[in-house]
Amino acid sequence: MSLSSIKSVASEEQLEELLSRPNAADIEWARRLNGDVIVLGAGGKMGPSLALRAQRAAEAASVTRRVVAVSRFSERVAREFLENRGVETLACDFLDREQIKRLPHSENVLFMAGRKFGTGERSDLTWASNTIVPANLGFHFSDSRMVVFSTGNVYPLVETSRAGSVETDRPSPVGEYAQSCLGRERVMEYFSREFGMACVMFRLNYAVDLRYGVLVDIAWKVRQSTTIDLSVGYANVIWQGDANSMALRSLELCQAPPRILNITGPEKLSVRQVAEFFAARWNKEARLEGAEGPSALLSDSTLSRSLLGEPEVPASQLLEWVAHWVELEGSYLGKPTKYEVADGKF
Repeated sequence: MSLSSIKSVASEEQLEELLSRPNAADIEWARRLNGDVIVLGAGGKMGPSLALRAQRAAEAASVTRRVVAVSRFSERVAREFLENRGVETLACDFLDREQIKRLPHSENVLFMAGRKFGTGERSDLTWASNTIVPANLGFHFSDSRMVVFSTGNVYPLVETSRAGSVETDRPSPVGEYAQSCLGRERVMEYFSREFGMACVMFRLNYAVDLRYGVLVDIAWKVRQSTTIDLSVGYANVIWQGDANSMALRSLELCQAPPRILNITGPEKLSVRQVAEFFAARWNKEARLEGAEGPSALLSDSTLSRSLLGEPEVPASQLLEWVAHWVELEGSYLGKPTKYEVADGKF
């Protein structure tokens, strides 16, 4: 069944299957790719489905390939999820160089490790996670191809009349989290330029899994009659399954010096209109506060879509999926994206 024909998602099992289901482009990628794949930081929100998608793509392509998911795995759930589906897992603290030395080398690396929330309380830990960890891993994997997960937060907010920041725009991160993310990019750029490590800087915003994401945050606020701040009035989103697919296939686009790619959907969504969509759906009133400010965190993904294709799930379909999920009172991770934050304090 094609994704376009799916009107709603009814269970966690179905959701996980869709997030990790390889499409035709993924399967062709798996046939072409040389070498094994290692996913660093695979225990987070996005990592398990990404690692599983790589495994499923290899199986569908009838390719024997080692896919290894690495994380501290402080919570057993993610590790058990992967192991129960045939993905090899390894536990590692990326701040411990001795543990990193024991990791297998791999031709293809997806680097997802990082820290965002809690920066205000422990900015030192955020900087260590986002700059020392890349240095540790850069030395170990300097001979690999690496997709480095980053964020559109490295750009400044732009006028909402614009489509968004493009890859050639000069970074101007607001706040310590965003500054540390640019630090991660610069560390990896060093390894790329000095050691020839081929990279893609994968500047993602905002991925939506029905259990978290900008649309999910807004939907639950409408459902629970919580006030919605309009000061940051626009956002870009992308179905997490599409982001997974683009991350895998970006391994073929790695180069030295690094290539930069903005990863998000083509739509510029109005927070007001999204809230009103959910309100109309549930015959409720959206409690909107303030007015749309002149700027927002927006990225123009024209380049990446020209190289990797359009997302399979458009924003209109994603809105329907989120609405149905919330109606069912599906699980919510309780980890808001804080898309409305304009001062960079997370």
